[in-house]
Amino acid sequence: SVIREILKVTARPEVISFAGGLPSDASFPVAQLKKAFEKVLAETPQAALQYSTTDGYAPLREWVAAEKSKSGATIKPEQVIIVSGSQQALDLIGKVFINEGDKVLVEAPTYLGALQAFDLFFPKYVSLPSDEDGLDAEQITAEHAQCAKFLYALPNFQNPTGRLMTEARRQALVAKARELNLLVIEDDPYGELWYTSAPPPSLLSRMPERVIQMGSFSKILAPGLRLGYIVAPEEIARKFEQVKQATDLHTATLTQRAVYEVVKDGFLNEHIPTIRSMYHTQAQAMLSALDEHMPTGVKWNQPAGGMFLWLELPEGMDSEEMLKKALARNVAYVPGTPFYANEPVRNTLRLAFVTVPEEKIRAGVKVLGEVFDG
Repeated sequence: SVIREILKVTARPEVISFAGGLPSDASFPVAQLKKAFEKVLAETPQAALQYSTTDGYAPLREWVAAEKSKSGATIKPEQVIIVSGSQQALDLIGKVFINEGDKVLVEAPTYLGALQAFDLFFPKYVSLPSDEDGLDAEQITAEHAQCAKFLYALPNFQNPTGRLMTEARRQALVAKARELNLLVIEDDPYGELWYTSAPPPSLLSRMPERVIQMGSFSKILAPGLRLGYIVAPEEIARKFEQVKQATDLHTATLTQRAVYEVVKDGFLNEHIPTIRSMYHTQAQAMLSALDEHMPTGVKWNQPAGGMFLWLELPEGMDSEEMLKKALARNVAYVPGTPFYANEPVRNTLRLAFVTVPEEKIRAGVKVLGEVFDG
């Protein structure tokens, strides 16, 4: 794993790391979480520490359903499965849907963690083209969709590129999915992390009958909680419930109850804007530094939200080879190659900026500019 090897290096304090896809620990609502855990343990200790139902704590499932219903579709609590982080959701999706050799459609590039989860079941990937407007659904053919188990997509501030799927592209994807009878997995951990304007309505809100949406509390509360959810048509949700029961019985009861205490009265409406502001400031610092220090021929996008941006080196350059030179000068990033299911584009790389102070962003980008300039 390229990521694993990079993280070993970035553990050194002298390294400026644009590699980790971690939320900023300055965003964690420590006081609110401490108060919630204390309240749960004071008021319902036996229930909070006991085994619970596989599908999740009912009030939390009801809260998720109500939130998802705000955008148009009517989502019932029975459609919601609470999971131990969205990475478990990816694992459950693989277990329910993929047999060896099954066709799975993915964006190029796509989230590395999804590929790692699905790889365990030996699918045959079909990579679909994407650009600054997101996945190009017009390029999905009947041949692509034939016998495909699902299409996996990240419409909002995608990991690794930070791209946002436009309204036109979303409409096209919905039309194509209906035309070709295609199931869509909508992975949306970053949708609330917009900087100045909210993304277009979700795929789930447009066609709940053929969308499975994954969500997470990792980016809006704290990843150490290991808490996420799946929203799916009821018959599919029951399959996830059966597989999850065999996997871990249920997600931690105490954590579910505490998180419900935090979110139930609207705390996220106050908390998430502070994260947006923080990340916007750091994104602007990264973009400003790139403008100042990148040599001619290097290209990058302008993310409207999320935690990442995507950088493209001139043709013929290899981001993995460049990484060796950057690490020698104590700067790290993730090469683009592991984010491709099939043919990697070797002159690409991901930069993560939300955990790096502004002065280190400037210093690190300056080093990268010198490395890429030869």
